[in-house]
Amino acid sequence: MAVLVYIENWEGKFKKQSKELVTYAADTAAKLGTELVAVSIGNVDAAEIETLSAFGLSKVLTITGEAFAQFKAKTYANALHAAVQHCGAKVIVLGNTYNGKSMGPRIAAKLEASLVTGAISLPDTDNGFVVKKAVFSNKGFAFMDMQHEYKVLTLNVNAYHIEEKSGAVAVEDISDKVATAADVQVLNVEKQTGKIPLTEAELVVSAGRGLKGPENWGMIEELADLIGAGTACSKPVSDVGWRPHSEHVGQTGITISPNLYIAVGISGAIQHLAGVSSSKVICVINKDPEAPFFAAADYGIVGDAFEVVPKLIEAVKNIN
Repeated sequence: MAVLVYIENWEGKFKKQSKELVTYAADTAAKLGTELVAVSIGNVDAAEIETLSAFGLSKVLTITGEAFAQFKAKTYANALHAAVQHCGAKVIVLGNTYNGKSMGPRIAAKLEASLVTGAISLPDTDNGFVVKKAVFSNKGFAFMDMQHEYKVLTLNVNAYHIEEKSGAVAVEDISDKVATAADVQVLNVEKQTGKIPLTEAELVVSAGRGLKGPENWGMIEELADLIGAGTACSKPVSDVGWRPHSEHVGQTGITISPNLYIAVGISGAIQHLAGVSSSKVICVINKDPEAPFFAAADYGIVGDAFEVVPKLIEAVKNIN
C-alpha cells in the first residue's frame, strides 16, 4: 500500500511546495509502514529530480511527452491514474494548488476514493485515517475520517515543515503506460513575469483602500522588493482597477499561507481574513485602532501608512 505523491513543476522546475509535499508524504508513508513513490508529469531533467532525494524521496515515476508539455487537468489526471495503478498506491497526495484542485477530484472519481482537500497536518492513523482541515473560512477545523480503500488528499501550501533526509532517487519512466488521447487544446498561456507568485511567496506585502489610489503603490512594491516578498491587495482595490485581479487575496480571490503577511491600510473584513488567516505571522498597519484586522494580528502598528511604511523601508535598507 504505497503512498504516491504528485510533484508539480513549472517549466521544468519543481515548485517550492514540492519539498514540503515530499516531506509530508514521506512522514505519512512512515506512519503507515509503507514505501513512498513520487510521480513527475511533464519534461523535467534528471538533475532537477535528483534534488528531491534530500527530502526523503527514493523512487520517482516519470511521465513525459508532447501531450504533457502544458497542464491539462484530464490528461494529467489520466497520467496520475496510470501511476497509481503501476505502483499500487492507496494514498495519493497532491498540493492544494490550482493544478492539484483540478486533478484531485478527477483522480478520486476514477478510484471511487475518499477525498479531502486542504489538509493541514499529518493524518491520524491510530484509529482509521483521520485528516484535519480548516473549514468555515478558517474559523474552525474538521476531522475527516477517510474510510475508503483509496484515499486522495491535497495539502495546503505552507502547511507542513520541510525536513532534509539523505537518500538517492531511482527513476522509472512509465510514459508508455499512459493513454494520451487529446481532450483540450491549449491555445495560449499568459504568464506573469518579474513577480513572485502569491501561492509560492513566503513573505507577502498587501495593501487596501487606505493607500487612497494606485499612484501610492510604489512604496508597497519597494518594501516587497527589499524583503523578497510578493505583493497583494484587498478585493475593493482590485475591483476599482488600482491593482490586477491576480493580486486579490481573500474569500473570492487567492488563499495564501505565507510565513509573514503585512497588511497595510486594510480594515480586515471577514472576506479578506478568509484568504490570509492561515498565515504564520500577520502584521497589520492601520491608522484606525478599531480596525477588525488587529484582532487577528500577531503584531499591529497604529499609524498612518504614509508615515509608517517609509520608515520600515528605511529600516530595512539600513539592515541590508
